[in-house]
Amino acid sequence: MTKDILVIGTGISGLTFAIKVAEENPKTSLTLISKSDIKEGNTRYAQGGIAVVRNLKKDSTEKHFQDTLVAGDGYCDPKVVKFVVEEANQRLDELIKWGTSFDKKEKKLDLGKEGGHSESRIVHYKDQTGKQIQEVLITKVKSFSNITILENHTLVDLITDHHSTIKKNRCYGAYVISQEREEIIKITAKITVLSTGGAGSLYAHTTNPSVATGDGLGAAYRAKVLMNHLPYVQFHPTALKYKIDGKVFLITEAVRGAGGKLCNSAQDRFMLKADPRADLAPRDIVAREIQKQIQEQDADSVWLDGSEIPKMEWKSRFPTIYNTCKSLGINLPKDPIPVVPAAHYFCGGIKVNKHSESELKGLYAIGECSATGLHGANRLASNSLLEALVFAHRAAINCIEFLGKPMPSEAFYKTLPEWNGDGYSKNDTIKNVQRLRKELQEIMTTNVGIFKTNKGLKQAQEKINNIYIKVQKLYNQNKLTNSLCELRNMVSIAYLLTKQAQEIKENRGVFYNHNHAR
Repeated sequence: MTKDILVIGTGISGLTFAIKVAEENPKTSLTLISKSDIKEGNTRYAQGGIAVVRNLKKDSTEKHFQDTLVAGDGYCDPKVVKFVVEEANQRLDELIKWGTSFDKKEKKLDLGKEGGHSESRIVHYKDQTGKQIQEVLITKVKSFSNITILENHTLVDLITDHHSTIKKNRCYGAYVISQEREEIIKITAKITVLSTGGAGSLYAHTTNPSVATGDGLGAAYRAKVLMNHLPYVQFHPTALKYKIDGKVFLITEAVRGAGGKLCNSAQDRFMLKADPRADLAPRDIVAREIQKQIQEQDADSVWLDGSEIPKMEWKSRFPTIYNTCKSLGINLPKDPIPVVPAAHYFCGGIKVNKHSESELKGLYAIGECSATGLHGANRLASNSLLEALVFAHRAAINCIEFLGKPMPSEAFYKTLPEWNGDGYSKNDTIKNVQRLRKELQEIMTTNVGIFKTNKGLKQAQEKINNIYIKVQKLYNQNKLTNSLCELRNMVSIAYLLTKQAQEIKENRGVFYNHNHAR
């Protein structure tokens, strides 16, 4: 099939982009593909909210601007930060207009506070902000007749000049697995938009769902698209120590904003000594301090004491956390919550400009898979959903203009080849795939996690290279499956991330190497 625009990924960025294009230009044909169910993805697990300046008596965009720069530790692009915080209210008002609900207090939006923020500015819906937004956007996107939604379709590779005899330095769509048709199909498009999220599954302990395997990043890497700042991986300080149904459960930073306090096994409030902002310091600082405490105390967690938060507030503001803890025998607010850091967010990704255009014509990247310059070396809490909204809007407007420019002919798209590999198998039991995935996660967690060393990075690169060779052999000898496709992406990004990490010579934000501690 050939479409005007192919959108790969159905989180907040991909859905918002599709809605904006469909509203602005109803004649544009869009195909929106989701790796699994359209509801699955990182967005639905975002508990905290969206950072937006609403209380102009106490807050200002200048304060939000400065807080972002401080958290980013000198690596943010100030021009990008400026327009993102200034456009925030317009994008939030659109979400509300589309039907999104947010918590209110005395008829005004209830504004929470999170780490790194000098004022309360987090717009939220209980502890289910992402889920609320996702459901509203899905309903909205389904109302447009010019949007085709394909669930259970997995990105394999981008279609580029590599697949053509004519060199235009362009992207022409993608090869994707259709699980329903049990084959790899070609979807050509004038514009391809990657909104595929990050690669938290590279790590053994992550707040991301298992589908976060860096598919867009891997495909872009193979297409030789420039990627920036991949080693700047943010670990969320407070994930529940226990997994729920095999998944890591996040304890939102808003709990600390509401009065939660971190303590070690000796019941010392260690953050008071570590940073003037204590429990509400930026995430990179808090995650490192927690990891230090765990290592020094030979413990398996630290404790989040929420006893100062009234029980009714737990039930009304954090119902998901309250009920999850209760199911584990943790009675809030009396009992402290055992928490550990977990891989959470990629601050780097595909390098894009202020319209989310990559260096490859016709290829855009929005959301976590992109490197916009907003986050720098460390993301300020709740700036990610905001970034997705602002850049989805900017990309949509730019894409509509882009479609008005000269394009390859319809005849040209027909000359692009079908997938020429061995095809697809729904049998995901290729020997060694799961073992290699687990081995890769252990390497990344041990050597390329919160703390790194030169020796550890070098060892990691050698081990990852060996896994890469084994994955290539599996890829060449077997039909492609979903699990093999994911592993292929994960090992590519792990290799590039580790290689870039060895080129970094100073500690900034979330990146910390013991060999050049400042």
